[in-house]
Amino acid sequence: MSTKQTLSFQAEVAQLLHLVTHSLYSNQEIFLRELISNASDACDKLRFEGLNNSALFEDAPNLEVRVRFDQAAKTLTITDNGIGMSQQEAIDHLGTIAKSGTKDFMGKLSGDQKQDAQLIGQFGVGFYSGFIVADKITVESRRAGLTADEGVRWISGGTGDFEVETITRAQRGTSIILHLRDDAEEYLNAWKLKQVIAKYSDHISLPIRMEKEEWKDGELINPSDENGGRQPGGMVKTGEWETINKASALWSRPKKDISEEQYAEFYKAISHDHEAPLTWAHNRVEGNTEYTQLLYIPAKAPFDLWNRDKKAGVKLYVKRVFIMDDAEALMPTYLRFVKGVIDSADLPLNVSRELLQESRDVRSIREGSTKRVLSMLEDLAKHDKHDAAANADGVTDVVDADDKAKEGKYSAFYAEFGAVLKEGLGEDFGNRERLAKLLRFASTTSDAATVGFADYKARMKEGQEAIYYITADTLAAAKNSPQLEVFKKKGIEVLLMTDRVDEWALNYLHDFDGTPLQSVAKGAVDLGKLQDEAEKKAAEEAAEAFKPVLAKLKEALKDKAEDVRVTTRLVDSPACLVVQDDGMSTQLARMLKQAGQQAPESKPVLEVNAEHALVKKLDGSVHFHDLAHILFDQALLAEGGLPEDPAAYVKRVNALLA
Repeated sequence: MSTKQTLSFQAEVAQLLHLVTHSLYSNQEIFLRELISNASDACDKLRFEGLNNSALFEDAPNLEVRVRFDQAAKTLTITDNGIGMSQQEAIDHLGTIAKSGTKDFMGKLSGDQKQDAQLIGQFGVGFYSGFIVADKITVESRRAGLTADEGVRWISGGTGDFEVETITRAQRGTSIILHLRDDAEEYLNAWKLKQVIAKYSDHISLPIRMEKEEWKDGELINPSDENGGRQPGGMVKTGEWETINKASALWSRPKKDISEEQYAEFYKAISHDHEAPLTWAHNRVEGNTEYTQLLYIPAKAPFDLWNRDKKAGVKLYVKRVFIMDDAEALMPTYLRFVKGVIDSADLPLNVSRELLQESRDVRSIREGSTKRVLSMLEDLAKHDKHDAAANADGVTDVVDADDKAKEGKYSAFYAEFGAVLKEGLGEDFGNRERLAKLLRFASTTSDAATVGFADYKARMKEGQEAIYYITADTLAAAKNSPQLEVFKKKGIEVLLMTDRVDEWALNYLHDFDGTPLQSVAKGAVDLGKLQDEAEKKAAEEAAEAFKPVLAKLKEALKDKAEDVRVTTRLVDSPACLVVQDDGMSTQLARMLKQAGQQAPESKPVLEVNAEHALVKKLDGSVHFHDLAHILFDQALLAEGGLPEDPAAYVKRVNALLA
């Protein structure tokens, strides 16, 4: 006998339903993921209960989820043949937001069963996401093991109450019937449903089936005239059911069963990149935190790589259920170019399944994934160049095919992403030494960014005590900087740093493997043992003889220069600008001003070459004041800056040329 009763939701459920349907989910289509996840969950419950009671499978041992739509009735139905619900369970689980049958079920499991149970809904609100698209939901269910006339129908419009009645239901399991609102009719379309299921639920481990459709031409307008035209045709259901998901997550399969082509195609699918990835790593991590990672490094940088506000990160799955696209918490910002999947066995889901809370597990996954990416890069860097020259015994090394395939890949990676990698010096203290080994720069011996700190150290001159570098806006500006003249003269290599991030990043890296980094544009030049005694003595004598002129220069340039001094760093140029050891470089100050930010007010130091003809001309010149300012402004121009008053500079030069 059918019995119907109307019951009220748990207190404040109306408010909570409003929250669930309007706030917890950021996009409408998420409802289908939730309901399919719940269906998968119900099948898993039956599988476990069936281990001890095989009769629960009745005459349908193959577990599956079916999705069907009815355009005329405007309904979308998700059916599973899992554990199902009794009438009391429907009242308890569907009438109470905070109740989660899954959570109770998990509490009853132990040992290996708990590890294997891919149970999804940890919070019992996923079902209510159906109200995002439906103004009424009907649930029909029968628990496995109960008789056909012990089925239950639950109906609600998502407001203050719900109806429950007893029905006859031959099939065990649950059918959720969504009565769609007018603004959700796009889900009455096979193509749309397949697209959403492929995006969110492709890796559910049991089959998701839909009825096949085929095109059928419309009826003839005039049955006796083949050429008289037809009524509009349409897609017609055939009555056959097809599996529309792969039912097996790529990353959950053994590596030996996955081809390189399959890895590459999966990358293209998740990244929307038409090019194959540069490299990838596929690993299962076990320990306190268990997760699987499939991480890719792209071959090309996206156009919005430098937009730090853009969401980026890997896809997060929990037990093979898609949770979010850009799980930023699982990968540091400086590795925002990495694509891939992390599938956790331990992470809890929060109420929206879209927001990760910072936790020990999250930190562990982030650290492990960061180390994995750095290991991939180190491997590429190790095999970037191969010297095919014969050994001393005349035998040429045989290069492994895999190693050969990696040649040139790190250079290609660095050309695209090297500047982003440098951000890690300031963001990731724990991996700073590993990152420093991965950095590459141009130098006075190579225009290409191929010189690492280790390469530089290996060819440092005897007696050299620092790694010398210069920052500039362009490679040409760096190569032609007056500050390099004495280094070129003595054959000392200098690294040329031209990325905008270099100046900032080097604030966090003061030495490499015990050797200090020294900017050639900061502080007084000190070549230490590389400068012989005769040179030092000559420089001291020149500075002493030049003291009266220096005093006049300091007075003339007191508004522009913090100090004026004689230098030994210049060979062909008359002057250059440097800053104190702890000062901000003029290049960084310019960059900050261009970005509309405040730069601390600081004056550079003007260094002059006492042997240069223009500097010698200063002494006793009637144009001393103009020559002093021209000297300063030319030094500013030589390093890529502009005179504070360009018109005054031109006027002074013209007056001297006249």
